[in-house]
Amino acid sequence: MNDAASMGLQVEDVYREESRRVFATLIRLLGDFDLAEDALHDAFAAALKQWPREGIPANPRAWLVSTGRFKAIDNLRRRARFNASLATLAEDLDQTTIDAHDWDDEGVEDDRLRLIFTCCHPALASDARIALTLREVCGLTTEEIARAFLTAPPTLAQRIVRAKAKIRNARIPYQVPSRAELPQRLETVLRVVYLVFNEGYSASSGESLTRADLSGEAIRLGRLLYQLLPEPEVAGLLALMLLHESRRTARTSPEGDLVLLEDQDRSLWDQALIAEGTTLVEQSLRSQRFGPYTLQAAISGVHASASTPEATDWGEIVGLYDVLVRIEPSPVIDLNRAVAVAMRDGPAAGIALIDDLLARGELEKYYLAHSARAELCRRLGRFAEARDAYERALSLISQETERRFIQQRLAALPA
Repeated sequence: MNDAASMGLQVEDVYREESRRVFATLIRLLGDFDLAEDALHDAFAAALKQWPREGIPANPRAWLVSTGRFKAIDNLRRRARFNASLATLAEDLDQTTIDAHDWDDEGVEDDRLRLIFTCCHPALASDARIALTLREVCGLTTEEIARAFLTAPPTLAQRIVRAKAKIRNARIPYQVPSRAELPQRLETVLRVVYLVFNEGYSASSGESLTRADLSGEAIRLGRLLYQLLPEPEVAGLLALMLLHESRRTARTSPEGDLVLLEDQDRSLWDQALIAEGTTLVEQSLRSQRFGPYTLQAAISGVHASASTPEATDWGEIVGLYDVLVRIEPSPVIDLNRAVAVAMRDGPAAGIALIDDLLARGELEKYYLAHSARAELCRRLGRFAEARDAYERALSLISQETERRFIQQRLAALPA
């Protein structure tokens, strides 16, 4: 390999390691997403030209930030002949005092945290928060995000453009919330990360049950967030994702069919992820400042600690759900608790709870409520009811792997 090719690979390595950090700092310095993105690309283009001649700087990140900033100011001055306001902006940016801490590790990590909170600002629409976070924090391309969420790339691109315009026009601050604002704002950030994870762990539609790239990005975001902001619920969410992810390999058969938790080959579960997740759960619980993510992680941890389905402590799981329902009332959590009660007290007890939930109407179009009821009816030998419930679930499913599973269950019922 010649020197130019070798240097090109080294620049690529720096890009993978540093580009999102450099981008976050450039947004703070330039005050605009698009201007910062252009500056980032210009900085790396300059690196490809200069580093082969001069060598890689001792601090590549600082070099890239400085170069990107000056490139942006130069571009604004060139464009100023068409728009006089750009000249003023260029002068303001040029005269801004830049301290050394802007490029040290602590300053850069602060910038990444600011970027996460900006992309997840509650003033933005929920789908826009997800798209913007994956694009700007994780560095996924518009095409990659669109493919993951089965959205047309132009639609996704417009969503991102509108979100950036909202941030600019509404003057959404590029900052970490104050201590007083943090709980509410952090909840929004955690929800965005968990939505990304859920779409990767259990896709809402399409041929594949899981999308490893998306759940992997969510876990990477969770690790970054925990590193930057080690709050108990951040640890709880990271633990929840790790414990779920530990079962990924066992969730589908070699043919791609869904495998229920009770039927999974537990030797396939990733023990390293389980150990890491369990440690985080215990740490969060000890803080006494935990919330719903930590409780859900604790439930997942009970499953992870059972060597066989029969060894699962369903009493402890029901107890955790009792606490979870009190702090975050939700019909879906009620449904999960009903299934746990069925495992502890028998299928009839679970059916009674599910029937009450369905009678309230909130879960009538939630296929998992009907499939859970069908499963419990099947176990009691109430096959006609099971068939009706499976067929209702089937009418509501858009995910192909889960549709196939319900069809198999239906076909296996006695006539």
